[in-house]
Amino acid sequence: MTATTATTLVLAGTGKTGRRVVSGLRARDMPVRVGSRSAEPPFDWQDDTTWEPALRGVGSAYVAFYPDAAFPGAASAVGSFAELAVACGVRHLVLLADRGAAEAERCEQAVRDSGAEWTIVRAGFITQNFSEGFLVELVRAGVVALPAGDVTEPFTDAEDIADVAVAALTEDGHSGRIHDVTGPRLLTFADAVGEMARVTRREVRYQPVRPEQFVSSLTRRGVPAEYATQLTSLMVEVFDGRRATMTDTVERVLGRPPRDFTEYVRRTAATGIWDAHPETSGEA
Repeated sequence: MTATTATTLVLAGTGKTGRRVVSGLRARDMPVRVGSRSAEPPFDWQDDTTWEPALRGVGSAYVAFYPDAAFPGAASAVGSFAELAVACGVRHLVLLADRGAAEAERCEQAVRDSGAEWTIVRAGFITQNFSEGFLVELVRAGVVALPAGDVTEPFTDAEDIADVAVAALTEDGHSGRIHDVTGPRLLTFADAVGEMARVTRREVRYQPVRPEQFVSSLTRRGVPAEYATQLTSLMVEVFDGRRATMTDTVERVLGRPPRDFTEYVRRTAATGIWDAHPETSGEA
């Protein structure tokens, strides 16, 4: 364990990785402060007046930028937050960053330049995007249309990402380290969606689309145009094969193999989250 029992601030503390980091820290009886707009005190990446109150009494922080560390402006915000955190007495920052994204690399540099002890946790496509975000509606509708072509990805479970982050926040030996977290094998999106179809016994297929088609599909579903455009640009940037590699990080840090995509699909299908809903069953 680290020498301190000071509070750990977990940003995006209700998100896919953040809420799992919160649970992991609480399971180790570590004091935790959830960083979110609905928390008390609230934390909002878009309102820097909320940052200092959230940092009071904090010894370490899990830094997950919303909506994503690869989005435009992330590095500036993360850098400003990191500098303030150090000024407020925070000793250790654990940053969640995107594998291979240029803006995320600038976020990493900003954290390294802050003067804090730092650990970088890198991850690519998180498997829970299929069940804890807008992609769940595409699975229910039966067509998962993405601008990803036939690129392969080492689909990474949010539980693994969170477990590595919790280890970095609570154990010695992680300062100055980059933990590049991946799943245990490479899959195309067609492979992944096919696995969901097989396990759920539903007709679900993957459909590669052009970037402009993807933007249109998002906006039709109510996603703000700016977010849709930025998300699409990010996907075009990283879905070019640059992340088609695997690492031994989970095994090395946690002493166990990473969770396989099939395990995630079986576990998630059992919850019924992908069952077709009347309002979405006819969408393409």
